[in-house]
Order: sequence, then C-alpha cells, then structure tokens
Amino acid sequence: MSEAGEPQERHVLVVANETVAGHSLIRALESRDAAGAIRVTVISPVNHPREGYVVYEDTRRAAAGRRLDKTLKLLRGEGIPAHGLVVDTDPVSAVKDAIAQLEPDEVIVSTHPESRSGWLRRDLVTELRKASGDRPFEHVVVDLTRQPGAEANVLVVANETVLGRPLLDRIRHRADRSPASFLIVAPQAEAHSSYEDAEQRLRQALAELRGAGLDVHGQIAHPDPFSAALETIHDERVDELIVSTFPGERSGWLRRDLIGRLRKETGLPVDHVVSEPAPVGVPA
Repeated sequence: MSEAGEPQERHVLVVANETVAGHSLIRALESRDAAGAIRVTVISPVNHPREGYVVYEDTRRAAAGRRLDKTLKLLRGEGIPAHGLVVDTDPVSAVKDAIAQLEPDEVIVSTHPESRSGWLRRDLVTELRKASGDRPFEHVVVDLTRQPGAEANVLVVANETVLGRPLLDRIRHRADRSPASFLIVAPQAEAHSSYEDAEQRLRQALAELRGAGLDVHGQIAHPDPFSAALETIHDERVDELIVSTFPGERSGWLRRDLIGRLRKETGLPVDHVVSEPAPVGVPA
C-alpha cells in the first residue's frame, strides 16, 4: 500500500520488437490498467540474424525505435505511465538484465503468430518464461496481417543487380502501394575482392533508397541465394519477397529455379525482377 492507503502501481515489463505496437498487446495493457494502476517498461531487442557478414544496425535500431515511440505514445494517451528503450542484446538476456535492474511485478512477451515468429521458432518464449521466475508471465500473439495499416516486411534478394534501375524502381513502387520495410540480402561468396564489390553495391543501393525516405536495411549473406533467403525467413518475419536476377540463361539463379523453389518452400508471394548489372557508382 502507498502512504495514502492506495495500492501501489504494478510494474509491467513488456518485451516486444516488431509487434510492439500491435493492437492485442495494447489491449492487454489497457485491461490491466483498468483492473488497477500500472506502469509499463517496454524493451525492444533489435533483431540479429544468425547469418550475414554485414548488418546495418543503425537502420534496425531506427525502425525499432519508431515502433517503440508509437507504443509509448499510445499508452501515455490512455494515461498509463510508460517508458522504454531499444536494446542490442538477445531477448532472453534483455529480460534477465531488466528483471535484475527493475524488479518488475509481471512480464508480458509479444510475438507474431507461430508461422511468422522467429522467437517462437527458436523457442525463446519458453526461455523467457523461465527467466521471469515466479512472476506472472503472459505471451501475447499479435497478428499484424489482421491489423489495418500494418507494415509489411519485404525481403529483397539481389547481388550484382542490386543497383539495377528495374529493381530500385520496383522497391519504390512497392513502398508506394502500402506501408513496408525492406531487408536487402546480397548473397556473396567469401572471395575478398568480390565481397568488397558486393558491399559497395549494397551500401549504394541502401543510400539511394533511404534517401528517398524508405525504411530499408541490408546485409551480405550466405553465397547460395536459396539458403540466404530461408535463413532470413527463419530469423525474421517476412511477408513477401522480391528477387532480382539477370535475364534468362545468363542467370545461374534462374537455371537453378530459384524463383520456383522459393515460392514452393516459403508459400510467400515472390516478385521476380529482371535487371542488368549496373557499375558501382552509376545506378542503371
């Protein structure tokens, strides 16, 4: 009890990244506040893929920060004291650190549905439940596909054609159609000179698209484009793919039926773009 004889606020720790502004999570917090005063701390672990030689953390952190700010604004608008932060540690470590420092009364973890959740595929919710000890723990599932205006996650697979004008235009047109964020994965062998060229192309593509106001980040990934795409889908929520290749027989990816294999294996929409390679520094 407080000095005034009123119950103290319950401190609720929320762990969420892409689902942090989901309606289901917000409703769960509002229902708790209706039952008794709460204050909320939200931590948003930044996604770290298992594979990828280059990861542009600044864009990932910026996207997580925008989602977090939206959530805090919604909660404060309902009169719920709330603050939060984006963290670079994995979700389990983040929860352990938060519990040690903040001593919350309850833990809520929010994820995508099982078919789209990297956290669930890695069984992190079980680990988070253990890390929460004897505190009340709830797992809230947020299906952003059923949420009006939700942002889609688009995986772009391209390497030598990543600067091609057809691909860059297709990405911009997709962004114009509805809210979307983009992850460009550039499969590349580990030969040093090829790697440097791939990284320079990727950085230039990211700079152009981000200059146009798009939410886009990227990484150099597994040399095999099929493996690179599947590893990314395992790590993160992906709603659709854009794959850029050379034309016809010039494309080793097409000779290996990359487009058909991705459609069959993932069940996701796959948009195929044909591009010619562009010299670094001169988009096609």
